[in-house]
Amino acid sequence: MDEIDSTNDEARRLIETGERGPLWIVAARQTKGRGRLGREWISRPGNFYASFVFGEFSEVRVAPELGFVTGVAAMRALRALAGHGAFQLKWPNDLLLDGAKLGGILLECMNASTAPVAIIGVGVNLVDAPRDTPYPARALSEALPAPSREAFFAHFSDAMAETLELWNGGEGFAQIRQEWLASAAGLGQDITVVLSHEKLDGRFETIDASGRLVLETTGGRRTIEAGDVLIGPRATGGALA
Repeated sequence: MDEIDSTNDEARRLIETGERGPLWIVAARQTKGRGRLGREWISRPGNFYASFVFGEFSEVRVAPELGFVTGVAAMRALRALAGHGAFQLKWPNDLLLDGAKLGGILLECMNASTAPVAIIGVGVNLVDAPRDTPYPARALSEALPAPSREAFFAHFSDAMAETLELWNGGEGFAQIRQEWLASAAGLGQDITVVLSHEKLDGRFETIDASGRLVLETTGGRRTIEAGDVLIGPRATGGALA
């Protein structure tokens, strides 16, 4: 599509009419793009905006694993295109380049009829990054010649097909988890995790078998299902959607 309010919103509308995927929705521009917790996603021209509708799994409990599947696919695609670059994954949903935000993943799940359907939204700063954001953002074009949206999509969609096959409805999540951890930003380091009602400091130990962040704090080990991770000197700042 040339323009849409939000690729995730379009996916939601299609699911309501019976769509279960697998289906990609790709837009050149979004007028109401959004990230986690309803935050605005600034949709600059030339960047990548897409949502993937996927209903080939049977249990809602495994749906959160698809965010990690997508992150691994994005790393594969970026490295295949760039051949180099300090690409990392920041729990739970960010793509990083040299420690700055390159993109993000927004995972939502709907119950259609009697089976769940996932919507996986992905935005990547290929040619331009927003300024004046709480968390530094960067575009791929600042580090190397940026691929076109079409070239990135070709690599990314192929990588998603590969990682979804590896995941196999949740049976292969252990392998996805290991590949995700190999690209994890802040692993083994002191980080800050901002929750809805508290802020935790501790060492990022791992993610568990369900993808939850395991944080070793002075008060003991905490297992975290959702939150904003702040790494390094930026841990005193905010977090970007």
